[in-house]
Amino acid sequence: MTIENVLQKYALEKDREPQFLAELIAEIRPPRTSRVDHATHALQALCYVLNNDPAKAELLRNAILKLLAEHKPVSLFVDSGIQPSTGFFSELWRRLGHKLLPAAMDKQYLKDLFAQLFPKVKDELWVAGVPTEVWEQLIEALHFELSPAECRAACLENFLDAVEVLSYRISALGLEPELLRNRPELEDHESPFITQNIELREFLSAPDQAGDVAQILVMLDQCRSVVSKIRNSSSQNGTSIDLTFLLQRISQQIRRLESMLQIVVSLRAGEPPNTAYAELFKTLVRGECHKNNVGQHWQENMELLALRVTENASRTGEHYITETRSEYFALLRSAMGAGLIVGVMAMIKIITGNQQYAPLTEAILFSLNYGLGFVLIHILHFTVATKQPAMTAAAIAASIDASDGKSREMNNLVSIIAQTVRSQTIAIIGNITLAVPTAMLIAAAFYFVAGEHFVPVDKAGHLLAEIDPLHSGALFYAGIAGVCLFLSGLIAGYHDNLAIYNKIPQRLRALRWLQWLLGEARLDRVARYVENNLGALAGNFYFGCLLGGMAAVGVLLGVPVDIRHIAFSSAFVGFSFVGLEFDITLAAALYAALAVLLIGTMNLLVSFGLALYVAMKSRKVGFVQWRRLGVALAKRLYRNPREFFMPPKAEPLAASALEHVASAQEED
Repeated sequence: MTIENVLQKYALEKDREPQFLAELIAEIRPPRTSRVDHATHALQALCYVLNNDPAKAELLRNAILKLLAEHKPVSLFVDSGIQPSTGFFSELWRRLGHKLLPAAMDKQYLKDLFAQLFPKVKDELWVAGVPTEVWEQLIEALHFELSPAECRAACLENFLDAVEVLSYRISALGLEPELLRNRPELEDHESPFITQNIELREFLSAPDQAGDVAQILVMLDQCRSVVSKIRNSSSQNGTSIDLTFLLQRISQQIRRLESMLQIVVSLRAGEPPNTAYAELFKTLVRGECHKNNVGQHWQENMELLALRVTENASRTGEHYITETRSEYFALLRSAMGAGLIVGVMAMIKIITGNQQYAPLTEAILFSLNYGLGFVLIHILHFTVATKQPAMTAAAIAASIDASDGKSREMNNLVSIIAQTVRSQTIAIIGNITLAVPTAMLIAAAFYFVAGEHFVPVDKAGHLLAEIDPLHSGALFYAGIAGVCLFLSGLIAGYHDNLAIYNKIPQRLRALRWLQWLLGEARLDRVARYVENNLGALAGNFYFGCLLGGMAAVGVLLGVPVDIRHIAFSSAFVGFSFVGLEFDITLAAALYAALAVLLIGTMNLLVSFGLALYVAMKSRKVGFVQWRRLGVALAKRLYRNPREFFMPPKAEPLAASALEHVASAQEED
């Protein structure tokens, strides 16, 4: 069936506007989404037919106007493509449910009929791909100015109703407690959310040719400014999913109201708003095509929270990047302290495993051992090497965002990466340096006291076999541990945000029984500690729970899931060597050392890669100069390989100045 046949069929069978328009759109729709040119040519052919046959133009024009006048279009204008008022999770479940079982259609509402006209999810791609000029040509070919005055008046009335509804909704959202909590001055001063509605009602009540929309647009711009300020201040005040959802909804409604006001102003001025019509049409199609899109809903509303979480991790990550030699050796000492505790944790893990507890009990005990151990490491200001990547990746993403790929910032970015590499390296060395001797000393002391090995020969062989990179799943399990490390970084950032947004320190200070128990001065110190460390404490504890519970998850699911962590693997090697009474070949010892290093490499690569990806996505950073960065890194490594393993003797500022001088000389 061709476009002309569809028009002729409708001429013979009136009062079937939805079916007629659906058939017409089906003829325009390209066979593949990428074939936008097919849709463009079809629309141009339709324009040709309409321009040469006024009767057919009248048929199509009247069909469109009849739908707009008789099928309650307000919900289409005010709801399509705009977040509902139900909340993030309610909308998430609705979208999931409607993907499985679509909603019932009510033909009284144009919104439901509109979805029937564009039933394919990818319809918005070709609609958006067709140039706006072509859609304008179609609108012009329809000659809406020739339609009956009463029909146009009915359509305009519905359109103005939608404008008014949007304005009222923006006013209501401006009074939401979540908004006032972040901008309390909206209660003390004249709120632009309320004022825009007052101005709009005055504008709509004015005669057709009177009234100025400029003041309304100023108020809407002020509303947008409030939203922007809340977003920008969320790094200090924190954020939540509900707040992000609210801000997203306000922004969408402001944009929709502005576009519709543009149409109203053009109509009152007697100018055909064809461009505005076309853009609004594309927006409505996009909204209907994505109304059940779960991924888009998640991405739009988690974006701000993800940014805050990764920014909190970034601030933490800056402490893990050493610049001076004093910081470098301080990190080494900190990592060595963690290695001492890891050796003890590995001992407890072996003892617990030997008791043959039920899987759930064993998982709980393993989780408590790891979780409380990591918390103790943090409290004592020690450092676990593999905890760094999830933090430092966010810091590197922040520097990439700041550099924006500019040449003059590339050297700084390379310096940050070099600092990160040497910091990671020395932290790993510090962990292993004491984890292995601690394990050996514990095993030797046990043998001295008990007269038998802490780890028998068969158990020692089993521990070494578990880290074999070739004949076991050690590297895969190390990757799982890397995922756990990445998740712990997100958990830490989330709880830092939670502490700020929910005002946890202030609420602690307000507890009378704590004031009585600790005194105001001590309670204030506790509150400050919680404010600065809640995320780290939660991240460390949950990281331990993830490590301890992973094997139990594998047992429950019947899949080979476990973890391998470099610090614990090195400690287990220490226990094994003593259990074997060092009766091993040099090749076996070197192979065990290589296995530990490979496990550590996998831990770092997976956690760092995931953290960097999320940090860059949350900042919407698309760093296109990876090749230039790779070349710059290779040059720096060739010219000064020592920088990747040892800080320079010069102070950072002096070193940076020398670096800029050298860079300038190269450019000259």
